[in-house]
Amino acid sequence: MNPREASVRWLAADGFHSLAYVAWGAPGPRPPIICLHGLTRTGRDFDRLAAALAARGRFVVCPDMPGRGRSEWLANPMLYGVPTYIAACSHLLAALGAETVDWVGTSMGGLIGLAIAALPGQPIRRLVLNDVGPFLPAPALARIRAYVGADPAFADETALEAHLRRVHAGFGPMTEEDWRHLAATSARRVPDGTIRLHYDPAIAAPMPEVAQDIDLWAMWEGISIPILVLRGELSDLLLPETAERMAARPGVALHTVPGVGHVPALVDDDQIGRVAAFLDA
Repeated sequence: MNPREASVRWLAADGFHSLAYVAWGAPGPRPPIICLHGLTRTGRDFDRLAAALAARGRFVVCPDMPGRGRSEWLANPMLYGVPTYIAACSHLLAALGAETVDWVGTSMGGLIGLAIAALPGQPIRRLVLNDVGPFLPAPALARIRAYVGADPAFADETALEAHLRRVHAGFGPMTEEDWRHLAATSARRVPDGTIRLHYDPAIAAPMPEVAQDIDLWAMWEGISIPILVLRGELSDLLLPETAERMAARPGVALHTVPGVGHVPALVDDDQIGRVAAFLDA
């Protein structure tokens, strides 16, 4: 099964932009599933998961957030933030005609899902949070900030893949095919012949130079939908105590993925099976 590429126009504070996405399967009686990627990633990270969900009869949509993948970059980098991303997602849901959706969010994609789920009249039926929660510790944010603003150039795919293996070592065990796929969907070739990462380095602009803890527990308390939390055993972003506090709330299930950091890649059968079973309920 191959994904279909499409896009929608959406309105930001500085005008209209194009938001790209890939779609798997066909619309049906069940809610669409939105799969939203991490900070520097794209919707193609979910290819393995989306194909499996589509094979179960689900319609799956995996957008590239503004400044990533095939979506337009923003002229004003200070607009790169959750309010802008929510606006883009709102336009996407309207274009899909979706009043209710299921949501799988990895890292930043999970934060966006949390923020939407806390709003009045929100559309999310069931939410999967992949290695993210309502408390983000400063050391992990500093680690992420250190590489996000860089704009490395690679001479070839081998150098690109080596970089991705280093930066995303927390993804855990992946096959050689998985790494090749990640490299193929993570970069673009520019006119000078080099390979660059598939995101605008300016997405780092709104991030503070000196990281501080982010506490969203008040927002968390206003969310009542069923939630599956996946936590990498070695994660520095979703701490054990944060995950345990989340799991203490009724309707929240927690699964710790052994031997994995930030974030579980959602490419192995066990992770995919857990997500699929939760969304099938």
